[in-house]
Amino acid sequence: MRTEVKSTCCYCGVGCGVLIKTENGKIEGVRGDPEHPANRGRLCTKGATLHLTADPSCRLLYPESRAVRGQVGERVAWDGALDAAAERFAETIRRHGPDSVAFYISGQLMTEDYYVFNKLAKGLIGTNNVDTNSRLCMSSAVAGYKQTLGVDAPPCSYADIAQAGVIFIAGANPAIAHPIVFRYIEDAKAANPDLKIIVADPRRSESAEIADLHLPLKPGSDIALFNGMLHVLIAEGLVDHAYIAAHTNGFAELAERVRNYSPTVVADLCGLPAAAIIQAARWFAGHGPALSLYCQGLNQSAHGTHNNAGIIHLHLATGQIGKAGAGPFSLTGQPNAMGGREVGGLANLLSAHRDLDNPEHRAEVARLWGVSAVPEKPGKSAVDLFASLKTGEIKAVWIACTNPAHSLPNQAAVRDALRTAEYVVLQEAYGNTDTAEFADLLLPASSWGEKHGTVTNSERCITRVRSAVEAPGEARHDWKIVVDFARRLGRQLDNKDVERLFPYAVVEEIFNEHRETTRGRDLDITGLSYPLLETQGPQQWPYPQGAAGGKLRLYEDGRFPTADGRAKFIAIDHQTTADRLDADYPISLLSGRLRDQWHGMSRTGTVPRLFNQEDEPLLAMHPCDMRHRGLETGDIAMVSNRRGEFRVRVAERGGLQKGRVWLPMHWGSQFMNSPGANAVVSDAVDPYSLQPELKHAAVQIRKLDLPYPLAVLRRCSSQTEALALIQRARLSLSAYPYATVGLYGRQNPVVVFRAAAEKAVAEVAIAELDWLFGLDGEAGAIVYLDASRQIAKKAIAENGRLLGVRLAGETLAQAWLKQAMAEDDLDATMIRFALAPTAKPPVSLAPRNIVCKCADVSDVQIVRELAQGADLASLQERLKCGSFCGGCIPEIKRMVAEYAPRQAAAA
Repeated sequence: MRTEVKSTCCYCGVGCGVLIKTENGKIEGVRGDPEHPANRGRLCTKGATLHLTADPSCRLLYPESRAVRGQVGERVAWDGALDAAAERFAETIRRHGPDSVAFYISGQLMTEDYYVFNKLAKGLIGTNNVDTNSRLCMSSAVAGYKQTLGVDAPPCSYADIAQAGVIFIAGANPAIAHPIVFRYIEDAKAANPDLKIIVADPRRSESAEIADLHLPLKPGSDIALFNGMLHVLIAEGLVDHAYIAAHTNGFAELAERVRNYSPTVVADLCGLPAAAIIQAARWFAGHGPALSLYCQGLNQSAHGTHNNAGIIHLHLATGQIGKAGAGPFSLTGQPNAMGGREVGGLANLLSAHRDLDNPEHRAEVARLWGVSAVPEKPGKSAVDLFASLKTGEIKAVWIACTNPAHSLPNQAAVRDALRTAEYVVLQEAYGNTDTAEFADLLLPASSWGEKHGTVTNSERCITRVRSAVEAPGEARHDWKIVVDFARRLGRQLDNKDVERLFPYAVVEEIFNEHRETTRGRDLDITGLSYPLLETQGPQQWPYPQGAAGGKLRLYEDGRFPTADGRAKFIAIDHQTTADRLDADYPISLLSGRLRDQWHGMSRTGTVPRLFNQEDEPLLAMHPCDMRHRGLETGDIAMVSNRRGEFRVRVAERGGLQKGRVWLPMHWGSQFMNSPGANAVVSDAVDPYSLQPELKHAAVQIRKLDLPYPLAVLRRCSSQTEALALIQRARLSLSAYPYATVGLYGRQNPVVVFRAAAEKAVAEVAIAELDWLFGLDGEAGAIVYLDASRQIAKKAIAENGRLLGVRLAGETLAQAWLKQAMAEDDLDATMIRFALAPTAKPPVSLAPRNIVCKCADVSDVQIVRELAQGADLASLQERLKCGSFCGGCIPEIKRMVAEYAPRQAAAA
């Protein structure tokens, strides 16, 4: 039976709607939901391939208990697993108190999942030790909104993009991290060529390519830039004094502070031309409605809260808030970080935007839950939580739907803490994450396509999520796992009210209780229900009882949710990065995202074609920094500081200033033999948001002498086979000073292994690689040996097709071989070229240009269809190109228009 179920994408906070196609209980496809207000049918590359992540072969399918961490455990029944966990947590609580246990959860959970975790910790156990990876993502945005506007409530909507006169993108790269938002920006620019776009980013990012003004400021100098722009606004009479007087407090003190931030002073602090700072300020105030978009570049900083406040100040000073096309709009990093914030899923928050340090708020939540009290003592935030595991203050930790052994800063300390912890439970959909190695008990959870509940996106829009298929194996919904555990734990602790506290039989009951906690609050959703969301579609909050709809834009009346109804300016000053450059560590390491990958790649890392843009970790460098260190593109370097080190291949890249390098944050121990960028990143945190400075580290870079290269490329018959092979290949990463493994593929998935050593590796090591990759037979083999040069190559063909290649001592052909094997372009007569010492492909291999990145469709494929008489509609139907984000449609239209005349001319 075929069905199509409405759901949402599980990646960034745009919250795109998707329609999941199923057949006979299996996910077969996905397309954008044309009725969803967030994306109107568009999807990015990650969303367009979500159905390809539904392969159960990489999933955790059964509860597993381990006598020894890191080793294969014993399959156990759910009752036994949860009883054991409840007994262990109860014993720890009885012996050491409620604060000896902690929960670390995720912005990818449903709001209902989040709610019951929060109630379990703060209502049943009596500890505020429940934090989330949103601490690494959005907590500075939360604190910035609260300090200035009163509550954590983004005031804007995606609709404002089309109405803006100037868009200020700061500390964000939406072209890569929020592609659908960037499509809206492109649409706005096309509709209004006078729209001005300013991008402030230390790197000339992909988003900066569309900018009218790029400000490549020094890392960490955001406050100086914002103060400098405010200085210009005041000096040139561009502030809205009437708005300031009627709706704000604290402007005079801030104005006095920014007198010290003249364009000349700021130019030195930021490394920018003074004229550019002046231009940015003038455009912000004088070019129509001003909309700012910002994300991790501001948030992931030791002064991230004040970074956020600085950009909000510009809106308050010019009255550019509460109006169409205007306002400070923080782009959420995760699909439901907003929902987690709504239910108080941070160690310092309570349900419905209540503050833990407010006695009245604690009393309100206690009454709502029917408990005697909510604990007063602040809980441990993410960085401190894991530090407390190391000291033994926290004995047991429950981790759900997140991967701290990849995502947290200062990875050596984090992994040491996990080793030290007395008891670690991991509730996860995937059993091969970096964190799984440290778990005593693994509990299989449902994932995208299987989950149900609600999520809230960046623009406060709540979407009802439905299950399209059943979870594989014995995986359960997160909320069900928590409720079942809570009941067992309550009985262990002799809590007579546990059944009343956790009565939920269906997920809707949790939503209804959460809804009641919002009554009268700024995010009041008492007018919403599952039936309304199902019949009328996603809705924005606030949506109080009796309302006819949600609110598109906040603060239109100039009143803010503060004690006096006024927004607040904060006197802030420039601060440096936590890591300061010096003679020992003179380079700024910046981290960011790739378009096609997500976080630690536990999901996207299962899809071969998502590696086609970048299939190995590459450190982007300025050519001058490379020359200074004797490096060339393709060389291997050591990146290090006092916290750790990693080895990585380097590449010359444009868009970087001297002294700045860039590495995607996704690469970790599943794909390279180190934790990646977070091995060296500082765990210094912002004093208000407690968010760590993940975006910057001061490092040294030196060339490594690893002259002996190895590469193995192995074509697989299916994605399932490729996933099994890459899992085995990971066992070899630690055998070499430098090693990576990844996927690649279009028609056929290919596993790609690369390594390098100080000298030629032993024959036994090469034999082990051949065995590992299934290249150890002689049937169909072509072998090349040059003992004098220590070169050993082997290719194996199967049924006239190239199955795999192992190159040792010389690996020039690997780049074109990768494409040839992925597209099955080498026929039997050409296989001999597989061992040729050349980086150039045989002449029969036509170069390909990927036109549609979402569907991974090349110009060669499109031309082939055009030759069969295809038009745009049939191309979209047959190849799916142009049917996701829409960014490639102009290029496809051009190809269609030019094809017939070109063919006629050729005839």
